Amino acid sequence: MFPIRDHNPSSRFPFVTVALIAINVVVWLWTVAVFTDDRALWGLYRDYALIPALLSNGEGWLGLVTSTFLHAGFWHLAGNMLFLWIFGDNLEDEFGHVGFLAFYLAVGVAAGLAQWLSERWSPIPTVGASGAIAGVMGAYLLFFPKAKVDVLIILVIIFRIIPVPAWLMLAIWFGIQLLGGFGAQAESGGVAYWAHAGGFVAGFVLALPIWLRLGGPGFWSRTEGHPPHPDATYPASNIPVVRRRR
Repeated sequence: MFPIRDHNPSSRFPFVTVALIAINVVVWLWTVAVFTDDRALWGLYRDYALIPALLSNGEGWLGLVTSTFLHAGFWHLAGNMLFLWIFGDNLEDEFGHVGFLAFYLAVGVAAGLAQWLSERWSPIPTVGASGAIAGVMGAYLLFFPKAKVDVLIILVIIFRIIPVPAWLMLAIWFGIQLLGGFGAQAESGGVAYWAHAGGFVAGFVLALPIWLRLGGPGFWSRTEGHPPHPDATYPASNIPVVRRRR
């Protein structure tokens, strides 16, 4: 189940969201072009990735911010930027451009601290914007739990795009992070599950003051958890169902 878009159009151009995507893309292209061997890449990670063991020694604090602009590969970057594009514009609408930027950086730091607490002496570098984007998703859940999100369902040879409420998609995603964090996969160094879970919770909590300023439960009463504007509409999906030939 993979989200590809929501039905929640923003009321103004999301300058900060687009700028964050552009910066992440440019930084990744730069790392691919300049850091062409493992030694150089590890030098970059030593200086700018989040390395829990360094934090535990009182070093590498800059990595809490800079690590969110580094990515380990094209698909790592593409997946993160898709999630940021889907959910970021609506939060920028609610927070304002400067407020959203401050929020994004804050939840990125919170996600990094959560990962550090989960493995304080790990020498494995952590990179990627997913912790900060998880914070955006946590805030999105608070503001728009019933917004429609189109998800791509892949069942072996069957492909379908179906709309689901945001709360369902986000709850499943968050549950996967918790299962991964408590499971054996958390020790593999492949996915920073606790950065995702910590960023999500931090985003939900840090968004509470703005939600309360908008009326809190009264905001939900007015919108019933839906976006406070008409849903975006999209043409029917043309993805075919591929059936096995006999």
